[in-house]
Amino acid sequence: MESSSLMPTYQRMPIMFEKGKGLYLYDTNGNRYTDCVSGISVTNLGHNHPEITRAICEQAEQLIHTSNLFIVPQQQALAARLVELTSMTNAFICNSGAEANEAAIKLARLYGHSKKIDSPRIIVMENAFHGRTLATLSASGSRKVQAGFEPLVKGFVRVPFNDINAIKQVAASDSDVVAVLVEPIQGEGGVRTAHPDYLTQLREICDQQDWLLMLDEIQTGNGRTGRYFSFQHTAITPDVLTTAKALGNGVPIGACLAHKAAANLFQPGNHGTTFGGNPLACHTALKVIDVLHQGDYINNAQRIGRLMLDGFRNQLSGTDYIEDIRGQGLMIGIELTQACKELTALAKEKGIIINVTAEKVIRLLPPLIITEAQALEIVEQLSKLIKVYMGDDRKAPRT
Repeated sequence: MESSSLMPTYQRMPIMFEKGKGLYLYDTNGNRYTDCVSGISVTNLGHNHPEITRAICEQAEQLIHTSNLFIVPQQQALAARLVELTSMTNAFICNSGAEANEAAIKLARLYGHSKKIDSPRIIVMENAFHGRTLATLSASGSRKVQAGFEPLVKGFVRVPFNDINAIKQVAASDSDVVAVLVEPIQGEGGVRTAHPDYLTQLREICDQQDWLLMLDEIQTGNGRTGRYFSFQHTAITPDVLTTAKALGNGVPIGACLAHKAAANLFQPGNHGTTFGGNPLACHTALKVIDVLHQGDYINNAQRIGRLMLDGFRNQLSGTDYIEDIRGQGLMIGIELTQACKELTALAKEKGIIINVTAEKVIRLLPPLIITEAQALEIVEQLSKLIKVYMGDDRKAPRT
């Protein structure tokens, strides 16, 4: 039972986990659950990874926090590593995805004012999610997130996701636009993937209009889609890139990276953070990056992701209640024709932790350490559960 001392900001499931190992979580009664959510794309290396645990303990024994009034060597090393991985120029290290996106929005505002635009505007997408601070929820495309917090922050122009013509129309009519903020895959919006050439076309328009292209890779980054960042499936480089979630495998950390015109906008006093970039978080993030690459987990995400997509499409073929099965890497969405929130509780009873977003999309974000055998078991179990839930218990073809 949830404590009455907590503000009721979540409708929590009646379950308490006390330990985890790899793909699995264990509740206080000793029951094992297959984790297909990874703390919402956070524990990409699974639970209790020995190298990450060791890195946390090693740094905690030395130094946890000083503040950004001083040089933090681990922070400098992490920024350099992220720049190396992305071909960006520099990084601001913070605590979360919302903070990273807040920094991106502030960079866009500074950029606009540097161009003598008094009220700079940012193009954002319908069904987007960028965080729950006042600015980031204003940038988000969900009335559910925004409701009750009006007046919202001004300066955002909203267009449909994946609609390049809508971007062109804004370019032709609004001279105050200075940037585009977009997720390569809309996670909270229902695992909606960008068209193959969408980001490339956005890059071209931003170059033509002298806008910043800002990519929110809070959920898609750190190996989730089969590249370290999702934009690396293309040939483009953004002007601003945000990441968080899996960067610390559960230790809170985020980063806002900048390039070209965006790289020198922040100056001393423009932005800051008390806890961001402390030695503990940065040392852990460096180890996460090393382990992700050394273990070939990023390629595994791409390979196992294809296996799971094919498996679900095979198991659920011929049904009339599947709207779409889509995704990239180990970011998978199964869209039903009706709302299916109850599936999270039903799956829990079967020992599987899943998430439903956008009312009717089963979102799967298993750890990148998942094996082929584990993936096929998830496909088999979840496909059967969907069939029963939808009143269709016919045997599905095996993968």
